[in-house]
Parts: sequence; structure tokens; C-alpha cells
Amino acid sequence: MNAKLSLHARALGYLARREHSRQELEKKLSAYAPVPAELTALLDELERQRLLSDERFVEQMVYARRLKYGSKRIQHELRMKGIAEHLITAALQDFKQTEVSSAHALLRKKFGASPADLKERSRQIRFLAGKGFSSEAISRALAHDREMEN
Repeated sequence: MNAKLSLHARALGYLARREHSRQELEKKLSAYAPVPAELTALLDELERQRLLSDERFVEQMVYARRLKYGSKRIQHELRMKGIAEHLITAALQDFKQTEVSSAHALLRKKFGASPADLKERSRQIRFLAGKGFSSEAISRALAHDREMEN
């Protein structure tokens, strides 16, 4: 049965499970498309029907990753999925306002308390940097900790 699925049915199946970027869906379906022009036409039609939307994909991805990762990591992931730069910029403008609070919440969850010494502070900085937070967000999250103690 799976071998007989049409290209359109496969595309709808992928989109029913989760949002996909155009590039991502094209990559998944390319193995099943006998003619590349047929795949392009299908993707264009899905976009016209608003079943495939890079804007919706960006919104969903930022929403899903905003509590665990910083703007750098999300930006990188979106680029790897083939999202246009103007969509990434627009989505991350809103996210940058809440990035500091996300970084602070991650610090509290992982470490519990403010860093006691320079070694612990460095450890917390590396942790947040590894999660893709900007240096500005990291320093503001750590400064927020010091303010709360005083």
C-alpha cells in the first residue's frame, strides 16, 4: 500500500503530522517524484492552498524551542531548514524580548542558585552559550540573578 501512495497523499501525510518548510518537504518527497517538475508543481499548489507555509513553520518552531534554546540556535536551525532570512529576522525580533527570561529560567532549573564563584559562573555561561543564547542575554540573565539576591 505504501508504495502506491501518490505524491500528493505523501505530502499531506507529512503535513498532517507536523509543519514542514518547503525545502524540508521537497527533500522528503524527492525520492518519490518521478519528475522534479511534478514535485515543484505540487509544492506550489500546497502553498496556494495554504497547506504548506514557511511562515507557519517558523512560528511553530520558535514556539516549540523558545523555552530550551536561545536565538542563535533557533536561527541556525531555521537556516538549515531553508527558511528565508527575512522570515527568520521577523520571528526572532519578538523572541529576543523574552530570551533573557528564558535564559534565567533555564539557569534556575539547571543550577538552582546564583554562581558562588568564578568557576561556577563560567560553567553557567558555557551552559547557556551551548544552548544558543547570545552573550547579551547571558550577561543580563546572570545580572538578574545578582539583582534578586541583593
